[in-house]
Amino acid sequence: MITTILTGTVVLAAAFAAVVASRPSEFRITRSAIVAAEPATLFAQVNDVRRFQDWSPWAKRDPQAKMSFEGPAAGEGAAFRWAGNREVGEGAMTVTESQPNERVQFRLDFLKPMKATNTAAFTFEPVAEGTRVTWSMHGESKFMCKAMGLFMNMDKMIGGDFEKGLAGLKRIAEAGAARHTNYALAAAR
Repeated sequence: MITTILTGTVVLAAAFAAVVASRPSEFRITRSAIVAAEPATLFAQVNDVRRFQDWSPWAKRDPQAKMSFEGPAAGEGAAFRWAGNREVGEGAMTVTESQPNERVQFRLDFLKPMKATNTAAFTFEPVAEGTRVTWSMHGESKFMCKAMGLFMNMDKMIGGDFEKGLAGLKRIAEAGAARHTNYALAAAR
């Protein structure tokens, strides 16, 4: 009886490990939004790591999180470190590429709740309605992430946060664009 139970447990564990191992070894999450503002407005908001908290969905989850900044305020080398509650964890975000009004790329080093290093990027594409801003993140899916992916849809979970972040970025950028337009109209009178 015990041998049967142990054999069954080993077979189930091996089957589970085989299914997990067959999952993709990389992940990518991408969301986009159209914002009625110039690419320069959006670029300035994303390129300055100190402004990230103005629209980040994670900043709202833990307003008491400890934050620190290193390097320049904006552009390559600008870094932001955080340590917060269970929902936001602990980590660092560093600008690794900054192409004015086109692209900002970050290295994300998560320390808690799980260690991981990923790459995130924002791209800004002029369109008739303003700018299409795209937020993406990709990285390696290690065994634990693959296993979690069997039970949770990471694209929906993190993608939902990206959507909230893009909505906050849109709100700030469009409010700034409206203020700039109103100021220009008042100055023209």
